[in-house]
Amino acid sequence: MRRLNQAMSMLTGRELILLAACVVLTIAFASASPVFATPENAATIMRNSVELLLIGLGMTLLLAMGGIDVSIGVVMGLSAIAVGRALGADLDPAVAAVIGPLAGALLGLVTAAVVVLGRIPAIVGTLGLLGIYRTAIFVVLGGQWLSGLPTGLTEMLGAGLGGVPLSFWMIALAYLAVWLALRRTPFGLHLLAIGNSEEKARLAGISVVKVRFAAFVISGMLAGLAATFYVATYRNVEMSTGSTLALDAIAAVVLGGTSILGGRCSLIGTVLGVLLLRILQNGLLLVGVPSLWQTVVTGGLLIAVLSLEVLAGRLSFSKMGWASR
Repeated sequence: MRRLNQAMSMLTGRELILLAACVVLTIAFASASPVFATPENAATIMRNSVELLLIGLGMTLLLAMGGIDVSIGVVMGLSAIAVGRALGADLDPAVAAVIGPLAGALLGLVTAAVVVLGRIPAIVGTLGLLGIYRTAIFVVLGGQWLSGLPTGLTEMLGAGLGGVPLSFWMIALAYLAVWLALRRTPFGLHLLAIGNSEEKARLAGISVVKVRFAAFVISGMLAGLAATFYVATYRNVEMSTGSTLALDAIAAVVLGGTSILGGRCSLIGTVLGVLLLRILQNGLLLVGVPSLWQTVVTGGLLIAVLSLEVLAGRLSFSKMGWASR
């Protein structure tokens, strides 16, 4: 009990609210559907969270920096094609597993070149890349699925360590690495400084271009890693692979307390935001709500949270104004 109290005391107010929301939704859906509170369904929720947890981690870095990447889901799709082609060419599964992150990092480098070197606003630049990448997926796949892939990668990544799936350990390692980078390295401090004020960061001697490049490349690499796990699980690549992940990632990260304006982030909040979204989406499906409405719910949550943050900011500014009189 003492350890539980200590763990709870480490959470912020936003994180506690998200945790409580996850518990409440779990109880509500368990009451509405006998299938929801089963080990099999819990495993399904966790399995469906793998890609979003990795892409959400990259999105956390980008938003904290004051950037964004609406093409990141399709970056995962293209990386998944690279992994699938490697498996189809009978390459070693270990090589195919590495190709995913490498392809993602390369696409992240392209995104960085467009946004950072081209001095194009991130939302505009990545929206343009979204259209290009979608067309690239259609051309590469020829309008057909990439299916019936060899089982080597599935067998390699399906193994667990200590009874825990390898995906869990990889995600935990990725979050730990990013946490250490944010708390213990100049990169993390510089990233948050840029998010607070890019001009002030530049005047302070921070290499803004290098930090922004690194953030986009890391985000792309994480999307490529997500692609590797996606292919290992489903052994196919659809035309629409990853198409909704960018919206889900932005919603989960913002729900978790990372500021969309930059300068503030929460990795624990991102994890809880992902779990909340996946619990909500899974539960709605089990109670008979069509999957088409899941994006409506996600978009509605995002608008609601942003509206509340804007309102809170205005109230805070108003109080400061009264206090200065």
